[in-house]
Amino acid sequence: MIDLAPASVLRVIERRVAEIAGDEILLAGPLTMATSFNGDLELESIEFVALAEKLQQHYGGQVDFVGWISAKELDQIIGLTVGELVEFIVSCRR
Repeated sequence: MIDLAPASVLRVIERRVAEIAGDEILLAGPLTMATSFNGDLELESIEFVALAEKLQQHYGGQVDFVGWISAKELDQIIGLTVGELVEFIVSCRR
């Protein structure tokens, strides 16, 4: 069974971000719930898509990233934080 505790989900996201953007992205410190994908991590849209794919593989059918992100406005996507993503994944418990 996959652990959907917020701290566990945060660690999974951090590992996947490092896989996509390189370990040096974490030189400034670990990801926090307040870390923003655009402002802090400066992830390109293609990197965010890759992150979503890796998380989809990890969490399987429990998490509908496409549906979740497509319901957001552009400014919400640009301002997206790690915490918002963690909260979404945690809310997908079945």
